[in-house]
Amino acid sequence: MKSVVVTIDGPAGAGKTTVSRQLAEALQYRYVDTGSLYRAVAFSALEAGISPTDDEGLKGLCQNLNLNYTIANGGSRLILNGTDITDKIRTPEISMAASAVSARPVVREFLLDIQKRMGRDKAAVFEGRDMGTVVFPNAEVKFFLDASPKIRALRRYRELEGKGEQSLQDVEREMARRDENDSTRALAPLKPAEDAIYVDSSDIPVAQVVATMKRIVETRINTSTE
Repeated sequence: MKSVVVTIDGPAGAGKTTVSRQLAEALQYRYVDTGSLYRAVAFSALEAGISPTDDEGLKGLCQNLNLNYTIANGGSRLILNGTDITDKIRTPEISMAASAVSARPVVREFLLDIQKRMGRDKAAVFEGRDMGTVVFPNAEVKFFLDASPKIRALRRYRELEGKGEQSLQDVEREMARRDENDSTRALAPLKPAEDAIYVDSSDIPVAQVVATMKRIVETRINTSTE
């Protein structure tokens, strides 16, 4: 059967990670969380004391970053210069720094090359914010996964429980600020691709979302091979 590139874009808390992982598993495709690549750069910048808006500093930083994914314990792990940082980059501080560095051309150029190389072999589900608009504008299947702001904030709050002292109101404010940053930035703003299929996951179980997406992908594959 023909293999394709599937992109799933959308705001934080829409369920992209869960849906993308499960869809990739259902299709027997690779899963690529591109947001974690920006988190890795943000993590490295904070560790090095480099401002997320310092383009020269970020350029030098990126030149010394070796990023790749590996499979361990049944899941995808992000390796930075030989160290597994998967569990270190899911904090509110890293989230905001990642949003800031993602707006810097020097960082986007660095990670664009990495992502495009990952997509050459097809058979992959790419999760992110500009996968269908910038990185893979010719992807065979594009989705934009969304949910209401209240639902997204509640999901993120539950993810962060036990990892910090943020209240639900704090998460809502932070998410609104990040939404504003991501959707209004001049470079690759968060928005659905013109040919993306819009999916609102507010009141739909994950299993149903995944099943619907899988059916659409398989239909596209079958149609293109007829």
